[in-house]
Amino acid sequence: MARARIRRWLLWPLCLGVLVAALPAIHAVSRPPGAGAGGQAGIAADVDILITGGTVITMDPRRRVIEDGAVAIAADRIKAVGSSAELARAFRARRTIDARRKVVMPGLIDGHGHAGHGLLKSLGTDMPGEWYRACQRIYAEGSTEEFWRADALLTALERLKFGVTTGVTFFGGGDSIMRTDDPRYGDRHLEAVRQVGVRWILAVGPRRGPYPNKYVRWDGDSSRELAVSFEDELKTSETLIRRWHGQAGGKISIAMMFPTHHPETAPLTPAGEQALVAQARAARALSKKYGLLFTQDGHSKGSVKYAHEVMGILGPDALLSHATELTAEEIAICRATDTRIVHNPSAIASMLGRCPVTELIDAGVTVMLGSDGVAPDRSYDMFRHMFQAMRYHRFHFRDESVLPAGKVLEMATIDAARALGMEKDLGSIEAGKKADVILLDMFKPHLFPLNMPVYRVAYFANGNDVDTVIVNGEVLMEGRRVRTVDEAEVLELAQKESDLAIQRTGLSHLLAIPDRFWNVTRGRR
Repeated sequence: MARARIRRWLLWPLCLGVLVAALPAIHAVSRPPGAGAGGQAGIAADVDILITGGTVITMDPRRRVIEDGAVAIAADRIKAVGSSAELARAFRARRTIDARRKVVMPGLIDGHGHAGHGLLKSLGTDMPGEWYRACQRIYAEGSTEEFWRADALLTALERLKFGVTTGVTFFGGGDSIMRTDDPRYGDRHLEAVRQVGVRWILAVGPRRGPYPNKYVRWDGDSSRELAVSFEDELKTSETLIRRWHGQAGGKISIAMMFPTHHPETAPLTPAGEQALVAQARAARALSKKYGLLFTQDGHSKGSVKYAHEVMGILGPDALLSHATELTAEEIAICRATDTRIVHNPSAIASMLGRCPVTELIDAGVTVMLGSDGVAPDRSYDMFRHMFQAMRYHRFHFRDESVLPAGKVLEMATIDAARALGMEKDLGSIEAGKKADVILLDMFKPHLFPLNMPVYRVAYFANGNDVDTVIVNGEVLMEGRRVRTVDEAEVLELAQKESDLAIQRTGLSHLLAIPDRFWNVTRGRR
C-alpha cells in the first residue's frame, strides 16, 4: 500500500508535464482554425476593429479589389487585408463593422484648401473682384480667434463627412492674406481641428509684401491696427511649428509657404528682387530646418522657372498648386527637381488656364488632386473633383480615354500621399499603414448595380455616400453620425462668426444677388 502511494506521487510530475505540453493544442481548438495573418499558426490574434464583408479597393501596388474583403485594424495601424473568411479565422476583434453593400477604401486626400473660406462661401460672387477683396479685408482686419475656430470646425467637419481624411490648408485665403501676425489665431484653428479628429496639414508663412503688413486685432467691439514685419510673420510661423507639428498623435502637421512670384506680371527692381529672394530663402530654410512640406499657391507660366532658377526653392518636398499653362521647360524642371504638383480642376484658375496634368504625369512628375476649397463656388467633395478632372482634360484633348477612372482615384489616394511625402503611411489599404479608411454606402439607386466598383466610385459617388470614416484607427463617423463634435452646434457657431465678420468689415452688401444674374448669358460686364 505504501509502495502504491509512492508510485502515485512519482507519477504526478509526469502527468502534469504532459498536461502542460498539451495546453497549446487544447487552447487552439477553442479558437477559430487558421494560420498566418493573425500570428502563430492556429491562434487568432487580437485586433481593435475588423471590417468584414465589403468590397475593398486597396490601392496597393497590385491595385487589388477584393470582393467580400476584410480589413483588420490594431491601434492606429492596418494589421491585415484579405478575404472576410481568412481574416475571420485569423483575428479576434474588439468590435466588428459589417461592410456588406459597402466599398472599403483609403481615406481621400485633398492637396489644397484655404482656412477662412468656409465662412465666406459665395460672398461677392458675380461681382468682379469683390470676393477676393472681401477675403483680404476680413482675414486681416475683421477676423478674431473665434472666427478661425469656427471655420476650422466647419471645414474639418465638411472634409470628414465627405471622406477626406487628410487635407492641406493654407492659413488664409492665399499667400496675400495669411493670418500670421499672432500665433493665437493658428492655435485656435488647430485646437478645433484636433477636436474633429481628421488629419490636417496647415500651411503657414509670411503674407505677400510690401512690409509691414496691416492687421487689425479685435477685443469685443473695439479694435486696434498693427503693422507687422516679415520677420514677425516668420517668427509666428516658427512658433506654430514648434507648438503643433506632430501633435494629435501625428495627425496635425505644419507646412511652410511663401508667396508665388509672377515675373511676367509683377516685374521687380534689382533691389526688390534681392529682398524677395532673401525672404523666400529664409522661409525655405525654415521648412528644411524642421523637415516640413513647402508649398506655394497659384503657380502659372513663368513662375515655376523663376522659383527654380532665381529663388532656388524647388525640390521633392515642394508642392506647387494650380501650375497652369506651364511650358515644356517648366515641366522638365519639375521632373528634374522632383517637385510635386497639386491640380485643382474645379478652381477658377482652371477656367483661366490649363494645368498640363497628363504631360506632367507622362514626364514622371507626381500630381495629386486638390479642391481649392471651399469658396467661393466649390466644396471639399473630392469625388466631385475627381469627376471634374476627367471631364476637364478629356474635353481639352477631345478624347474620352484621357485620365481613366483608376488614375484619378490614384491622384486622390496613393499619388496624393506620395506628393505629400507620406506614401509610407497613407494612400492605400496595406498592412502596416495608418488606419485611415472610409466606407461608402453603395446600396443606393445611383450606385447600383454593384458591379465595376472602381467605376462606380469615380463616376457616380459623391461625398454624401460616405457612411463611415476611420482616422488613425479611431471611428470618427459611423452611419453618417459624427462622434467627435455636435454638428448642430458647429453650424450655429459658423453662422454667428460669419455674420460678425461681415458686420465688422461693413461688407453686408456683398450678400445681395447682383443685377446681372437672371435672364442673361453673362453675369459680368
